[in-house]
Amino acid sequence: MTADLAVELCRSAAILALTLSVPVLLVALTVGLIMGMLQALTQVQDQTLTFVPRLIALTIVLLLLLPWGLNLLTEYAANLIRSIPNSI
Repeated sequence: MTADLAVELCRSAAILALTLSVPVLLVALTVGLIMGMLQALTQVQDQTLTFVPRLIALTIVLLLLLPWGLNLLTEYAANLIRSIPNSI
C-alpha cells in the first residue's frame, strides 16, 4: 500500500463521515436554537424542554435518512473491498 492510497482512503472516509453527520447535526442545531428562543420568550428554564424535542427530532431524521446512509456506507465498503487487489 502506498502513502497516496492510504491518504486517499482516509480522505474518503472522513468525507463520508462528514456527509453522514451533517444532516443530523444541522437538525440538532436548528431544534436547539428554536427551543432556546422559545425558552427565552417564555422564561421557562427546564432542561427537558430542550432535550426531549431534540431527541425526537434526531430520531425522526435518523429513521428517514437511514436508507440513504446505509447506501453510502455500502458503496464505500464495496469500493474499499474492490480496491484491495490493486493495492497489493
